[in-house]
Amino acid sequence: MTNGYADLHLHTVASDGTQEIAGLVQRAKACGLSTIAITDHDTISQDLRTRVTEIAGIEVITGVELKVEFDGMLGELLGYFVDPFFASMLELFVFMRRAREERMAQMVSECRNFLGIDISLAEVKALAHVSIGRPHLAQVLVEKGAAETMRDAFDRLIGSGGTCYVPLERPGFRQATDAIHAAGGVAAVPHPCFLPVSDWPAFLGVLREADVDGIEAFYPYVADDARLHIHPDVLRSLAEENGFLLTGGSDDHGPASVKEALGKVRLPYKYVEEIKRRCGLSQPTCA
Repeated sequence: MTNGYADLHLHTVASDGTQEIAGLVQRAKACGLSTIAITDHDTISQDLRTRVTEIAGIEVITGVELKVEFDGMLGELLGYFVDPFFASMLELFVFMRRAREERMAQMVSECRNFLGIDISLAEVKALAHVSIGRPHLAQVLVEKGAAETMRDAFDRLIGSGGTCYVPLERPGFRQATDAIHAAGGVAAVPHPCFLPVSDWPAFLGVLREADVDGIEAFYPYVADDARLHIHPDVLRSLAEENGFLLTGGSDDHGPASVKEALGKVRLPYKYVEEIKRRCGLSQPTCA
C-alpha cells in the first residue's frame, strides 16, 4: 500500500471510548481512511491479537496510549505496532490497572464527600470494559444529576485542578519507551503542543536520548486553545529537524463522547510506511 490516509490515535470501549472496534472500523471507512491505529489508554483490546491486522478492508495497527511522567511533567506516550502479549506490555498494564483503580476509588470518595451524593466505585467500574477512566466517572455524575454534561463534570469536578481530581500514578517515560520497543513497537509523544515545555529543543534532546521515535505532529488542535504552549507548525519543523518520525491522529473517543473527532486528521500513508520501516516491518503486514 502506498496511497491512502491514516488516523493513528483512536480509542474504543477497551478504555474510555464509546465504540467497539467493528463500529470504529466502519466509521473510518466512511471517512475514507485506509489505516487506523487503536491506542486505548494503558490497555489493548482483547480483539487485537497481532501487531497489525486487517478488519473489513481497513489496516488496523495495534497500539496503546500510556500515561507517563516526563521527569516530573505529566504526559502520555503512544506505542504503535506493539505485540499485545509481550511481557513488558503486560507488566505495565497490570501496574496501570492497579493505579487506575486506586485513583478512581479516591476520586469516588472525593465526589461522595464534596457533592453529598450516593456514589460507589462499583457503579463506575460497571461502565468500564477493561481500563477504568474519568469518562466513566463523568457518566455516573451526569446520571446522578451532579453534572449537566460529561464536559461539565470534567470542567468543574474531575478534570485537572477540579475539586474531586486525584492524580494518577504512572511510570517514567523511559520505562514506557523501553517496554514499547521490547514489544516490537515505535514510541511517539501524543498531542505535544499541550505539554508545558519551556525549552523545546532541549526537551527534544531528552526524548532522543531516551530513544523516543516520533512526535504526533498532526492533531486537531483549536487555534485559540489556551492549553497550547507552542504553535503546531513550529513544533512540526523542530521535530523534523531533529530526526523524529511524524505521526498524526484525531484522538477520537467515539460518538457521544468527550471527543468525537474522526476524520479531522487524514495522515498521508507515507508516514505509516516510515513508522513500519523504523520497527522493521515490511509489506505485507496484515494477517
